[in-house]
Amino acid sequence: MTEAVPSPAPAPAPSPVPAPSPAPSGPLAGVRVVDLSRLAPGPYCTMLLADLGAEVIVVGGGRAGVAIAEFSRGKRHVALNLKAPEGRAALHALVKTADVLVEGFRPGVAERIGAGYAELSALNPRLVYCALTGFGQDGPRAREAGHDITYLALSGVLGGLGPKGAPPEAPLNLVADFAGGSLIAAIGILAAVIEAKASGRGQFIDAAMMDGALSLMAMHLPLWKTPHWPERGDGLLGGGAPFYRTYACADGGFIAVGALERGFFETLWRTLGLGEPPDHMRRDLWPYIERQLAETFAGAPRDHWTTLFAGTDACVAPVLAPDEVWNDPHVAARHPGCGPNRVPAVPRLSRTPAEARPLDLSDHTTEVLREIGLSDEQARAAAAPDDGEGRSGLAWPPELR
Repeated sequence: MTEAVPSPAPAPAPSPVPAPSPAPSGPLAGVRVVDLSRLAPGPYCTMLLADLGAEVIVVGGGRAGVAIAEFSRGKRHVALNLKAPEGRAALHALVKTADVLVEGFRPGVAERIGAGYAELSALNPRLVYCALTGFGQDGPRAREAGHDITYLALSGVLGGLGPKGAPPEAPLNLVADFAGGSLIAAIGILAAVIEAKASGRGQFIDAAMMDGALSLMAMHLPLWKTPHWPERGDGLLGGGAPFYRTYACADGGFIAVGALERGFFETLWRTLGLGEPPDHMRRDLWPYIERQLAETFAGAPRDHWTTLFAGTDACVAPVLAPDEVWNDPHVAARHPGCGPNRVPAVPRLSRTPAEARPLDLSDHTTEVLREIGLSDEQARAAAAPDDGEGRSGLAWPPELR
């Protein structure tokens, strides 16, 4: 009796071809950025680059790799298993096509996952490699954990914020994370990309949030312990001057006054009907000025004062809650269609404008790896495993951050 010959196993069906992603436009069109970062400063930095037309590919991919979805607009997500040689090989193939790589690991971590500068720049000598960290690549704290408030505390920023007689207050995580981190990193990346166009060589960018916070204090550090800023909660900009602070209104709202210059102060005083303006720079008159302003603003609701000062040069504005911003006439006129989950793309460029492109958190692994020449089989071997909940990607453990 002839033994039956088993049928060969069917070949795996080819992966469906995803719809092609629209080509970015803008001044950075043609610049490819590989983003390995997770915590807020890196993704915000690359969002700014994406808004300006860069092609940003987030490695780590899928929804599991997205720390803040709003920073993912205009980006594609690739889920690679960087613990496997196939995943690292796919990353290296991608880096060979890139202009920029951004990572936010502590020093030494990128090298352990095959993504260090020496290894990647050998593959692509024109690569601009930005390491965006809290404390930078060297110094006693380089490997320590930190958050925005940590860098504010150590840079002198936090020690100067908040009212007298009360603990210092951090302004959300705007200063170190985003201004000192994301924005400074973006400036460094743009400068290095321009230089690489001329030299053909990339370079390593050591962008530290601590350094950025120090740079942001360039104007204020020399003023500390002077009449302009004698202590926290005092001075022209620190909360002591009655013409540069907020006042409570009758309805519980607040009005912000920034009438520093003489002309602005005179307009403020006269618009409020308070008579002849005093010399607002005489500190001995500050208690009187504060009392007059406080009593006057407390006498009517916030929106009354908003209407009264509309169109005047007194530097007076309502203090809007975050959910009120989008109804402000100026914001609504300049940024129609924006809202809490869609901030505007900035700045405005006349010929190649920035664009807040659509948010897409789908998995683009196959699409991107096909584009750089990998087969479907290689893409499957390189991809990060599904987590069992329909999500794939590499969510970095705390020790790698």
